[in-house]
Amino acid sequence: MPKVSQEYLDARRAEILTAARRCFVRDGFHETSMQDLLAEAGVSSGSVYRYFSSKQDMIIAIAEENLAEVVHEARRQAERRPAAGVGEAIADLFEVIRAKHTENGFAAIALLTWSESLRNPTLAERLRTALTEATADLAAIVREHQDVGHLPPDAATDSLAQLITSTVPGYILQLATLGPDAVDGLPEAARALWQAPEAQ
Repeated sequence: MPKVSQEYLDARRAEILTAARRCFVRDGFHETSMQDLLAEAGVSSGSVYRYFSSKQDMIIAIAEENLAEVVHEARRQAERRPAAGVGEAIADLFEVIRAKHTENGFAAIALLTWSESLRNPTLAERLRTALTEATADLAAIVREHQDVGHLPPDAATDSLAQLITSTVPGYILQLATLGPDAVDGLPEAARALWQAPEAQ
């Protein structure tokens, strides 16, 4: 029997998760059964269990994908040179989230994940870790702008970063519940509220 490549295995896993996302966005975590997932993915139970031991494992894997994308974008903003303004960084993050939501229901999955984390300690811990990492990356941007006087230098950097980071769940909530049209102006509003230094 020919050996299956890692690329093939990774692709199959991704296909199963993509199908699971569609189910979860449509019916929620708890209303989706393993049979629903198998039918959506068009695979046998053996194919799914090769990658995931339970539906809960699939939920965690999808949640981790979402969280990793937010952390990656926050880190990319923190590493930009010249440094992005806070408003520009938040606006870019909003736009990435909107694009991901159009692609795979990102915002809906985020809301489901937040709710599930109240009863799932593993998911809650992953969520805390991702939020801490994203806030730390944003704090690097905040600190740079405090150092040159573009943000209040006497305010606690971590608290400022946490306050700014708190806008992201609000954006996701509105995107998921009100739809993309309702958040059209928010990236530009972020840029206006926290203007880049050269625009001030």
